[in-house]
Amino acid sequence: MKAKVHIFLKNGVLDVQGKAVEGALGGLGWTDVSNVRVGKVLEFDLKASDKSAAETEVKAMCEKLLANTVIESYRIEVA
Repeated sequence: MKAKVHIFLKNGVLDVQGKAVEGALGGLGWTDVSNVRVGKVLEFDLKASDKSAAETEVKAMCEKLLANTVIESYRIEVA
């Protein structure tokens, strides 16, 4: 199965990279852009018996390693 994890800073956490990108876009003429958030996407293959088992396994990975759940939120896709 293919797993994809989207990780972003939680609302209220300052996104320094997002602010830098927003400033750069504004400097290049895209002044209508605001509230830029930068995140990361992880994609990997996973051997699992079914989709539910895969989602449970990926959630455990996120909680233990992939995301800092104090300041980051995540969304899982399994196909």
